[in-house]
Amino acid sequence: MRRALIIVDVQKDFCEGGSVPVRGGAGRAAAITELVGRADGPYAFVVATRDHHIDPGAHFSENPDFQDSFPVHCVVGSEGSEFHPDFAPAVTSGHVDEVVFKGAHSASKSGFEGFTQDGTSLSAWLKARDITDLDVVGIATDHCVKAAALDGVRAGFAVRVLLDYTAGVAADTTRTALDELRRAGVALSGEPVVA
Repeated sequence: MRRALIIVDVQKDFCEGGSVPVRGGAGRAAAITELVGRADGPYAFVVATRDHHIDPGAHFSENPDFQDSFPVHCVVGSEGSEFHPDFAPAVTSGHVDEVVFKGAHSASKSGFEGFTQDGTSLSAWLKARDITDLDVVGIATDHCVKAAALDGVRAGFAVRVLLDYTAGVAADTTRTALDELRRAGVALSGEPVVA
């Protein structure tokens, strides 16, 4: 067994003060940084995903439904697209081995729809390193964390979501997401922060 940690979208726009804020996002950013900084951690590799929108079409809306469409967020080059300052040190210090960019021209909730700077898909990157198991953390439990975990299972990985390191948008959608994850065979550990 070789385990990797997938950190989902810990970006300014998804934390308090951002354009699509998730309550508890900043706290999760700091906790995740602490998690990846542990010298005795169980991870062979750590990957961070990042919303990276150029023109995602109907994903941006002036009248969003907050399921498929959202206010403008994480536009390439914007301050809101940057990693949260409580998480960015984990990236710059080298604790994060790779960054996967997603959603340039689509919604792309799942990191498995994204690519590294050299164009490698997340699944291919992980399989090239003999990863078998994934822990998934980040923002938001009921959207992009759920999508990444489900796609991880579909790609053949054993997946666990560490809920102590996630933040959900709303209680009802988070409960629904957790039920969907359980049905798909995703292991759940801890309790999520929920608005």
